[in-house]
Amino acid sequence: MSEFVEVAPLEQVPVGTGSTFVVGDTPIAVFNVGGTIYAMGDACLHHGSSLGAGKLEGNVVTCRAHGWRYNVVTGSTVHVPGYGVTSYAAKVVDGKIWVSLS
Repeated sequence: MSEFVEVAPLEQVPVGTGSTFVVGDTPIAVFNVGGTIYAMGDACLHHGSSLGAGKLEGNVVTCRAHGWRYNVVTGSTVHVPGYGVTSYAAKVVDGKIWVSLS
């Protein structure tokens, strides 16, 4: 069973945006795609730049450093599906975002 940790109030990640949070020692990027919350590793595989600071268009975030693109639902890069960052289970309960790292 997955253990969820409260990350932030939902209003900290408005629809169409992303943000970065630290859960334990793990930086995670959290995205709000049309009201659905997704979470994944925050470091771009290219040079480690924050994905939470990237530009979100639909369910794809583009790293601001060098343009690598990731599907926020799966964590996979767009150019090489199956190669990407870890995707984490996320949910919203009572207006708060919860993420499971397990």
